[in-house]
Amino acid sequence: MADVVVVGSGIAGLFVATRCARAGLSTLVVTKKNLSDSSTNWAQGGIAAAMSNTDYKAHIKDTIEAGCGLCDPKIVEMVIREAADRIEDLISSGVQFDSNEDGFDLTIEGGHSSRRILHSKDATGAEIERALIVEARASPNLELLESHMAVDLILKEKSAEIKHIAGIWTLTQEGVVRTIPAQAIIIATGGAGHIYRQTTNPPIATGDGIAMAHRAGASVRDLEFVQFHPTALALSDERPFLITEALRGHGAVLMTSDDMVKWKIEGGDPAQHSFMLDHDSRGSLATRDIVARAADQEMKRTGENCVWLVTSHLDKQEIRDRFPTIQSRLEKNGLELGIDALPVAPAAHYIVGGISVDENGLAMQNPTCSNDLQYPGLYAIGEVACTGLHGANRLASNSLLEAVVFSHRCAEHVIKNVTAGGGQTDLPEWRAEGLSTLVEHSPLRSDRIALQSTMTDDVGLVKRNVRLQRAQRRLEFLREEVDKIWRGSLPTREVVELRNMIHVSRLVTSAAINRKVNVGLHHNLDCD
Repeated sequence: MADVVVVGSGIAGLFVATRCARAGLSTLVVTKKNLSDSSTNWAQGGIAAAMSNTDYKAHIKDTIEAGCGLCDPKIVEMVIREAADRIEDLISSGVQFDSNEDGFDLTIEGGHSSRRILHSKDATGAEIERALIVEARASPNLELLESHMAVDLILKEKSAEIKHIAGIWTLTQEGVVRTIPAQAIIIATGGAGHIYRQTTNPPIATGDGIAMAHRAGASVRDLEFVQFHPTALALSDERPFLITEALRGHGAVLMTSDDMVKWKIEGGDPAQHSFMLDHDSRGSLATRDIVARAADQEMKRTGENCVWLVTSHLDKQEIRDRFPTIQSRLEKNGLELGIDALPVAPAAHYIVGGISVDENGLAMQNPTCSNDLQYPGLYAIGEVACTGLHGANRLASNSLLEAVVFSHRCAEHVIKNVTAGGGQTDLPEWRAEGLSTLVEHSPLRSDRIALQSTMTDDVGLVKRNVRLQRAQRRLEFLREEVDKIWRGSLPTREVVELRNMIHVSRLVTSAAINRKVNVGLHHNLDCD
């Protein structure tokens, strides 16, 4: 058993795990692939932080405006005022941010009113993950379980009105379900981008944490707010590759094919020829919800499968030096920064909603009579959680900041409320009697494709009521089919993931139907 089990190994999971272990709590990190297979590792842009008192109010204002007024103001102020201390924590953990003669080399991204994004070239997430993995591997009281997939939470009394966590079931690489007692479970599993056909997320992002917590009675909210990154590299037969928003902050401009022709003829500032000026006065530096919908609208108007990100007006060597990860990826397809226009299109990127939590990352129970019933022992941090910071639309580079602030606060709360060596040990084993080995995976692959098609076509960037209702019917059919497999077969990663993806997709669709007003990332043509 462990005092604390952390599910997930991104910035949120590793940061909280090392601090719990440092306090003397036996801590176990469960991750379904390798430690570095996380959304954090794929994050290019950076981490937003007001590093001076003069920037606090502006960062707060930018965050609330991006969130369309649906942010929790107290949470926004809390996160932004704690940012500088958490940056120092990351530096103490070995993270190396880029600097210049003035200190940190700060950049700007869409929706920000000033330069406040700390970065490490265009691989900030990978640098943070590198440092935290080194720290985790050197931490006493910390065990790292790779290739272990969380299956379901174990409750002290399943039928009790008020739930209490007792442990977790995990699936080993050998296909054995392991029972792990714990006093606290911290879910840090990331997002659910793979419920859509095109996503910038790593393969692990299948909504496992949200589904697992909701099945156990945790409350979820704001799942209708799914952020599509507007500039994913759009090449046929290839997984979308994120082109960081920092590239637009550096001066790259979004254009249609017609825009580029007009610019070549008339010359001048390329930003003045961008279709984005027809949608927002900030042009290519508008917030992601606006840019993604504008790109989608232009693609539908022109019939093309992409818009173009233009960098040929920028210093070629400088831009390659600043964005080496992107340049390296482009070279595989014969493209070059500073020369070629890059084909880009929106792709599912970030789940703004998630497990409802308080200011310490403590989960809320699915309410029967109260809206603030806490869930003892269950925490959620990072993308899997809904904290109130993002509102209806996440401001660029606020996600890593949210993760590290809530990880710190979560660790402090766990340390105060968990006694080393306590907890329940006599938990039920996974019942496998009479279940068959699932050999044929073809139906699962087909069902997964059907799920992604339904979510992409009917619950995507722009919605309609009739399509949302059709999605509900199709998802219910898939749920019934996969439930039969689940109940009759030994668990595999494929069936566990698909079960979770269906569960989260149904929650997202229901939330979209229930949101009657267009705001932020939610846009229904049948709503006002």
